[in-house]
Amino acid sequence: MWLSGPVNKSGVEMSQATARRVRQAAIELFATRGFHGTGIRDLAEAAGLSSATLYHYMGTKEELLVSIMRASLDRLVTAACQVTADVPDPIGRVTNLVALHVYTHAEQQLETRVVDGEIRALSPEHRPRIIALRDEYEACWQSAIDDGCDRGLLRPSSRGVARLALLEMCSGIARWYSPTGPFTLDELAERYVEMALGLLGATGPVPAPDLAPVRELVAANWSD
Repeated sequence: MWLSGPVNKSGVEMSQATARRVRQAAIELFATRGFHGTGIRDLAEAAGLSSATLYHYMGTKEELLVSIMRASLDRLVTAACQVTADVPDPIGRVTNLVALHVYTHAEQQLETRVVDGEIRALSPEHRPRIIALRDEYEACWQSAIDDGCDRGLLRPSSRGVARLALLEMCSGIARWYSPTGPFTLDELAERYVEMALGLLGATGPVPAPDLAPVRELVAANWSD
């Protein structure tokens, strides 16, 4: 939520900076304490605001959670469309989607943990919209897997279970990845692609993936 009435440029910039601070505080607290474990006073203190001022920037606590989830999932859906557009090879699409998920969950660990873990905290009023966005993203994965199966390039025992297993596997990196670990993120992304294609029963030789475009897209889409 934003200040009402005329505001000069400096005031708008300050308002936007404060809103970003509130959002970041919420992401950190929701990810570490959970939505229900985070109180309004906790949010206000973390954002450096009074509780009364906090409401000006966030509305209700649930509205803040919904805005975080929608923004994150909108970016993820857009990025999924971008990394699969004009890629006729289903293995190439699966490769790019795996890399996209790994990069975003490693580099946006707290945000993705909130999106993946707090849907259950949403009320019936808001949950369907968020689930619809999640389903839209997962449909990109299912489309690539189905295409690969139909062409005889992928042979999982169950297409739907394979999709769920891959998403869970790739999401897990948000819980343990560290840039100071023994593997670079690019190396991990390559290993995850290798494991994903193995799980899907990929047939025939698979060329080494070029994941640089996916990494660059993630950096551009999550730059703010």
